[in-house]
Parts: sequence; C-alpha cells; structure tokens
Amino acid sequence: MTPRPVLNRTLLALTGLVLLGSGLLIITAGIDLYSSHNLAPPASWPLTTPNDVLLSSADRVRWSHQGWWWWPAVIAALVLVTALALWWLMAQLPRRHPGGIPVGGSPPPEGVELRARTLSDAIATQAGALPGVQHANVRITGRLAHPRAHITLTLTPQGTPEEVLHTLCEGPLRTAHQSTGLSPLPTAARLRVTPHKPRRAE
Repeated sequence: MTPRPVLNRTLLALTGLVLLGSGLLIITAGIDLYSSHNLAPPASWPLTTPNDVLLSSADRVRWSHQGWWWWPAVIAALVLVTALALWWLMAQLPRRHPGGIPVGGSPPPEGVELRARTLSDAIATQAGALPGVQHANVRITGRLAHPRAHITLTLTPQGTPEEVLHTLCEGPLRTAHQSTGLSPLPTAARLRVTPHKPRRAE
C-alpha cells in the first residue's frame, strides 16, 4: 500500500471518530439519556441535558479574559485547519493531464512534443505484448516537466509478478525513456490476475 492511501485512511478514520464522538455526545444530551436511566455522567462532561449549552456564560467570560492573543490564536488555528482540509480535498481530485510532453529535453528543441495519450498508448501496447500479460492500461498524469505513469496489468494464469515487473522496466519503460529523452519515468504499477478455474493436481 502506498503512503497516500495510508494517509487518507488514517485521516478519514480520525475524522470519523471525532464526528462519531461528537454525534453521540449531542444525541445522549438531546434524549436526556443520563436522567432517564439514572446514570451519572463523568465529571466536567459537557452536554448532559437537553437544556445544556456547549459554553456557559461563565466559560465565555473566562475565555474572553485570556488576553488579546487568545482570539487571534483561535482564528489562526481554524484558518490552518481549513487550509489543510482544502489541501487534502484538492489532493484527492484527479491529477491534471500533462498534455504535450517535451521530447529531447525541456524546453523541447524546435518545439517537438509528444502527446501524453500517444505515449501512454505506446507503453500500453508494448506492455500488453509482454509474456504473462493479458491486458495493459496506462495513464499519464502529473505536470508537464514531471509526468508520471500509472500502469495496470492483468496477468495471465501463467504470469509471474516478479518476471512481469522486470520485463516491464527493461522493455516498455526503458523504451519510453530512450525515445523521449526524459529522466526515468516514475511509475506506479498495479497487478491483477485473470480469474481461472483451479487446476487439479494429478
């Protein structure tokens, strides 16, 4: 698992736990769970009855007298949290298609460019013809000067992941590097196996 999905799942889990805890806190206070079941809430537990508020008048006065720095610090923290949330949201959106990839360096000599779709089709055609590969799908993403390849390979029942990855690096990816003159293309490869019936051992 790549670091990005791990980070996404961790942030989603933490956000879900915070929202779940806040929702349960509000629900238990709204239905007056503690009084109706003769339960004693923990000390200093907020929102224990339907008439409770999150910040009482005493709390608001106490926080208002913390000094001139208190509210600017709160606002700065909220702005930071909002900015991080927006950055996380933008990171989940599909990466922009690089369009034309310069051939022979950047800027390309005499304006020579190769369309990203053409390069991805060429890599997919070569990768699909590798031994042990039934189907290949290639997508080029990233910025113009730093493209990135996302390759999905469907292996045949006889295909070996180690051999397929080796031939992929030494074949289509090396050819793409030599033909474009770019630095080695960063690649994320995902392998799938063709469903097949189990074999009977004689």
